[in-house]
Amino acid sequence: MFATKVYMERRKKLKKLVPGGILLFPGNEEAPMNYLDNTYHFRQDSTFLYFFGLDQPGLTALIDLDEGKEIIFGTELTMDDIVWMGPQPTLQSRAERAGIDAVEPLASLPAYLKKAGQAKRTIHYLPPYRADIRLFLADLLEIPPARVSERASLEFIRAVISLRKIKGEEEIAEIEKAVNIAIAMHRRAMIMAAPGVTEAKIAAAVHEVALASGGNLAFPIIGSVNGQTLHNHHHGNTLQRGDLFLLDAGAETGSHYASDLSSTVPVDKTFTARQKDIYQIAWNAHQKAVSMLKPGVSFKEVHLATCRAIAAGLRDLGLMTGDVDEAVAAGAHAMFFPCGTGHMMGLDVHDMENLGEVHVGWDGQPKSTQFGLKSLRLGRKLEPGFVVTIEPGIYFIPELIDLWGKQGKFKEFIDYEKLEKYRDFHGLRNEENYLITVDGRRCLGASFPKDIAAVEALRA
Repeated sequence: MFATKVYMERRKKLKKLVPGGILLFPGNEEAPMNYLDNTYHFRQDSTFLYFFGLDQPGLTALIDLDEGKEIIFGTELTMDDIVWMGPQPTLQSRAERAGIDAVEPLASLPAYLKKAGQAKRTIHYLPPYRADIRLFLADLLEIPPARVSERASLEFIRAVISLRKIKGEEEIAEIEKAVNIAIAMHRRAMIMAAPGVTEAKIAAAVHEVALASGGNLAFPIIGSVNGQTLHNHHHGNTLQRGDLFLLDAGAETGSHYASDLSSTVPVDKTFTARQKDIYQIAWNAHQKAVSMLKPGVSFKEVHLATCRAIAAGLRDLGLMTGDVDEAVAAGAHAMFFPCGTGHMMGLDVHDMENLGEVHVGWDGQPKSTQFGLKSLRLGRKLEPGFVVTIEPGIYFIPELIDLWGKQGKFKEFIDYEKLEKYRDFHGLRNEENYLITVDGRRCLGASFPKDIAAVEALRA
């Protein structure tokens, strides 16, 4: 946890943004894997952590804006709990660390909210992303489960986003800590990659670094020779000569702030000429995106400039043809880059995505439905205090090549005959995390090899 005053100040700001009613914060519960006592790794809800800092299951918090109350609802541990888990701080002492004096039994929460409902007071809550919390809210507020999400408070959503999108100094320090842990994870993998090594062995070593840091993974490891599959969590392959190994992995600190980095290395000591060509195009696009990062710039424009840089490089290579601007406007580049250039990051690796991409990443503006562009999670203007990823890549997806080729799609922009020779290339990307500063940007964490010469020097 941060200092008590941090949470008190956050709640003070929040209370000024919502005119009245009750703000309800259900914390997460334990989730059983296959029977009640064998649970998945517990992860507290990020908005609950942001405003209260209490990292344990079984809690619900409430801010009564009309009556000026802040209450933590929960259940004190029994002797059976202590035998199972060991001595734990009392609920009262935990609440005091968050700057809250009032603690009530969780069983008293339904009556509190029923009384508020009878008085026609508004009960604000955020859209649930877990089925158990949806059912908890449905029971608590007497709403059909299917209608819980649609009744989430837009005022509350916007207020939370307005605060969480700007990272404080204490948050930036934690994110940078997470980035440096992730850099160590990637260095381990970049050195290990070699013919005969399994993806599973590299993934295990990467996970070890995260655990040894006192934290954990920010998301399941993506580590594969099949880099063309964007979220590839399969680790069943053995690395072979001529392969590229792509790792997308991030750390989460003990306080749950995340990092998100990607790297690509040749399984051989050096890149082949063909690998260098594609890698350099992606790296040029990466540097173009970074050069544009500053307050007031629309991240959608950063993304489109990145797409044009990729399209221009592929045109020079002969895989694309025609006018670059027209090709990107039409979406032809998405054959090779069907995803976004980056996203916001913080307590969540895709920060606040549970609150809705339209609100978080697009400031309420509708997203495109165009293939490729629709996957851009961040399109709004950048502000000081944002933390964002930069992660352009180039991918050769055989199924997409076959589909578009059969349809004759974008044949004025794509040379399918030449593209056929690359269907076994797979994919690559690099990724860094940037803080938007008052006058530009700052790359978070220590440096690690990204350009061709630096990667090959590490592999030597």
